[in-house]
Amino acid sequence: MVRVIVPTLNAATYWPRFAPALLACVRADQVLIVDSSSTDGTPDFARQAGFQLISINRTDFNHGGTRQMAVEMLTDAEILVFLTQDAVLTDPQSIAKLVKAFDDPTVGVAYGRQLPKQGAGAIEAHARLFNYPQTAEVRDLSCRKRLGYKAVFVSNSFSAYRRSALMAIGGFRSAVILSEDTLAAANMLIAGWKIAYAADARVYHSHSYTWLQEFKRYFDIGVLHSREQWLLNRFGRTSGEGRRFVISEFAFLLDHAPWQIPSAVMRTGLKLFAYRLGRMENWLTPEVKRHLSMHHQFWTEHA
Repeated sequence: MVRVIVPTLNAATYWPRFAPALLACVRADQVLIVDSSSTDGTPDFARQAGFQLISINRTDFNHGGTRQMAVEMLTDAEILVFLTQDAVLTDPQSIAKLVKAFDDPTVGVAYGRQLPKQGAGAIEAHARLFNYPQTAEVRDLSCRKRLGYKAVFVSNSFSAYRRSALMAIGGFRSAVILSEDTLAAANMLIAGWKIAYAADARVYHSHSYTWLQEFKRYFDIGVLHSREQWLLNRFGRTSGEGRRFVISEFAFLLDHAPWQIPSAVMRTGLKLFAYRLGRMENWLTPEVKRHLSMHHQFWTEHA
């Protein structure tokens, strides 16, 4: 049994494209919407589409804990597909192609390819093209020697988990600021499961972050790596992948949008500074951390 889980918060803007694309892939009764007290009519749209809906207080949302709550509700599902509200499936076979990865009984988690959304700028588009190549692959723990930290890369914007594998590692962690999917993937590799990248299973999904949003996101990544040091110890530092990304980005911009190179240089510096600041979060007060973070609510319980 395959079930789809979608956390939402004021998703009305995305709904006209998101919902029809999802309904072209699965039946409405296969979809669970977990809504964080939207005020734009999202719960009504979900009910009208025939989706199962549960509502939670906005302050109760947690990237890992909320997803784990949904997993524990859907006891009839062996394969759990996760989408974010802004990820638009590209064709009616997108979910079937993702789920096919589990034909391999050793695969614990699979994720699909993310394409830049319509109208994406060059910096936004490159991030997707760099992280989501055309070639599929299956990774196990031995891949860390070749890929380092990239071995645990996944994305819950379009991914699927084998229930038995996810529960065997204790499910999604709740006390993490972000990247609950990365932690789950890392623990699966350590437990002997594999990660599949299904390049033919695709969604349109990308972000046009402002400089401030970019800063806040990388501050949070620094916090994650400060608190989950074992990730870096076990899979390696992120600096090598960062260098490859920067080189690739500049080459891409030279060909497609050279006028954006100064912006890319500034963003790179901001991301590096924010990341290092996040790694030093123990020196900062809870109030300062709350202001620097993209996920303010996290600091209420985990300062």
